[in-house]
Amino acid sequence: MVEAHVRALLEPPPTPVSIDEARRFCSELARSHYENFTVLSWLAPRPMRRHLANLYAYCRTVDDIGDEAPGDRLALLDRFEAELDAAYDARAHHPVLVALQETIERCDLPREPFAHLIEANRIDQRRTSYATFGELLHYCEHSANPVGRLVLLLNGVRDAERFALSDATCTGLQLANFWQDVKRDATAGRIYLPTCEMAEYGVARSDLHADRASTNLRDLLRFQVDRARSYFRAGLPLLDRVRGHLRVDLALFSLGGLAILRKIERQGYDTLSHRPTLSSAEKVGLALSALVSSRWRRI
Repeated sequence: MVEAHVRALLEPPPTPVSIDEARRFCSELARSHYENFTVLSWLAPRPMRRHLANLYAYCRTVDDIGDEAPGDRLALLDRFEAELDAAYDARAHHPVLVALQETIERCDLPREPFAHLIEANRIDQRRTSYATFGELLHYCEHSANPVGRLVLLLNGVRDAERFALSDATCTGLQLANFWQDVKRDATAGRIYLPTCEMAEYGVARSDLHADRASTNLRDLLRFQVDRARSYFRAGLPLLDRVRGHLRVDLALFSLGGLAILRKIERQGYDTLSHRPTLSSAEKVGLALSALVSSRWRRI
């Protein structure tokens, strides 16, 4: 079943929806996938929550076009980018972009991070593996880092130093997600482990479809987990450079990603036999920890 936010691109409305309808559309989309968007904080002021919902709806729509839309996904991504351009001229028709127009104007958001998210999904359509870690980082610069920058921009943060710290955290999050989902991605035909590093560790593509991780794959994932953790640690100084609900949200991002890395470590770096996830109780514990700044110093 094609969800409404993707269907609105497949069957564009003849006239733009009202701003109130567009806001409700984005709010309902965010609420229906709330657990996947932890930055939609209950601590944020009400007006900010609306803009965060609009941002989430945009990110979710782009990803679902790239992962689930029927037909020519590259053509649909082009169509959505045309709607993004229309939003910057206040003439969008898609409900997500109608709502986002308001956020773009009120928060003075640049086009580039939104366009990078679309390009990340184009990359996913065009390639199924990455030869080097540098190539994978290029993907992270389009798929993950723009989200962190947009969240900072929504909160009035615009300096290069904090952008760089956010990039490190978001790259760490993306890497943690990759190593959590090695088997799921391989089943979908995508490999995010750099193939040159797979060769170095003696890991074949067929090893990623096994019921249990081989010793070589475990060794490779140990290396990747340590690498991902280094990105989180590099980004942690950002927490001392922001305040209020943003500080809590960013702490939760880091704590959640690091918790996944610890789970991978505790199960012997075998993410094939069991996909590491966080329980509801663990998520609550992380949320409480995010409220206590002293916990960040011990990461």
